[in-house]
Amino acid sequence: MSGTSSVSFNIEAEVTPAYYEELLDYIHQNYLQSSSQQFTNVRRNVVDGYHVLDFTRLDSKGKWRIGASIKTGMPIQVTLTPSDAAVPQLVLDELKEDLVIAVQFFKEYVRRSTLYFAWVQGKAVVPEKSPFRRARIIERIFFGNILFLFVLLMAVSIALFFIFGFYAVLLIVAFQFMAVIFSDKLISTLSDWTITKQNRTVHILQYHLSPKEQEIITQKYSREKLLQMKKEIYKNTIGIGKPIECETASEVMSKYGLICSPENMATKTIDVYSLVEKTSEKYKIPTPKIVLSNTMVTNAAASGPGPKRGIVLITTGLLVQLDEEEILSVLGHEFSHLTARDPLVLFGLVTGEYLLRIFVLWPYIQYFGFLYLIFILGAIYFVAKFFEARADLDSAIKIGNPKVLAGALRKIGFRRLQFERFRSSKFQDWITWDPHPPIYFRIERLEKFESTVEVEHTFLQSAKDCIRGFLAIF
Repeated sequence: MSGTSSVSFNIEAEVTPAYYEELLDYIHQNYLQSSSQQFTNVRRNVVDGYHVLDFTRLDSKGKWRIGASIKTGMPIQVTLTPSDAAVPQLVLDELKEDLVIAVQFFKEYVRRSTLYFAWVQGKAVVPEKSPFRRARIIERIFFGNILFLFVLLMAVSIALFFIFGFYAVLLIVAFQFMAVIFSDKLISTLSDWTITKQNRTVHILQYHLSPKEQEIITQKYSREKLLQMKKEIYKNTIGIGKPIECETASEVMSKYGLICSPENMATKTIDVYSLVEKTSEKYKIPTPKIVLSNTMVTNAAASGPGPKRGIVLITTGLLVQLDEEEILSVLGHEFSHLTARDPLVLFGLVTGEYLLRIFVLWPYIQYFGFLYLIFILGAIYFVAKFFEARADLDSAIKIGNPKVLAGALRKIGFRRLQFERFRSSKFQDWITWDPHPPIYFRIERLEKFESTVEVEHTFLQSAKDCIRGFLAIF
């Protein structure tokens, strides 16, 4: 830090104005009061109609202090003012991260009492899916594909060996190869909408329910009744070219016992096709097929055997929780997997180990058995982290917003980020059976990266960075 210059940043939060004051209460009670020895001068006021929370972060030795101000709104505006150059950059970064995590926890709390509706203009109205069941399916197939392929190879081969002998190996490999080749078709069947140039816009309504309204919705309204309300809102607004506003939606909502208050309602319109098209231009490939899954799980994925048969899956949860720049940076990450043909490469990696184990190492497996499986799974997942780190780096270079991608990762992985504050947790996340490197490593790497830096081989650079990151925790 130089001098006493302030550091300002925004936190995107989809909470409506009705929750602004409660948000500051949450930060005060769950963050500031939990570490009261570090904070002082906590005060609340209203500036230009917006609630503001001010406080001071103290040094335990009294050498410096940081003034902080949080102003509610869309987005939330945060200003940190260090007293002098002696304030460690690490402390400023941790304070920023703490506030982002606190807001994410509050948003998660609010989502439990929020009614979400999403529509694609010109497409059929479909109900919102339960995030839990759909999350398991999507993560298993698209985001944890190495474990899925590996376990499936082992489990199915045991049964098939009794029927086909060693021909089972060919059947297993052929089955997995076909799954990769036709992964675009598989993903399409699991999605809710196809986004096209003609039907490119997604509309999202968030309505924060009062305790009484939540009780009414939970006890008296079935999934079918909520779908009917959703269809009526569409018919009275988007269907006739009107925006979704409290005035136009209130007539429908009042039929269902909801009194539409502007402070409790927020809407969002996203041109998803343009975002994917812009990412395609950055990567110089044709715009792939775009499908949307209507679930509040926050995720995106790109799959297919190559760019010409590529498909991009986006969830409505991602559209709700991220702004357009963040969505673009996440798409940049996913396009890296698509252009590098990572599904095929990872299939080759898993299949190669499988064939080596069956035809070469099989006589020795009986001596090592379970230990071998633990070792090889760990090794495969560690190598898989190189691919994910490469996708981050490619997005930083192609899209040119490494810090924006870092911010998106903070929002998506805030729980894991808090867990990784401990050294033992960092080690655990490096060796766990997850293809993604630890969130803290990905964020730090992106925030240090300069978009003007040229990287000749992004995969090799990412492999080196992952190895260094792992060794750095010791």
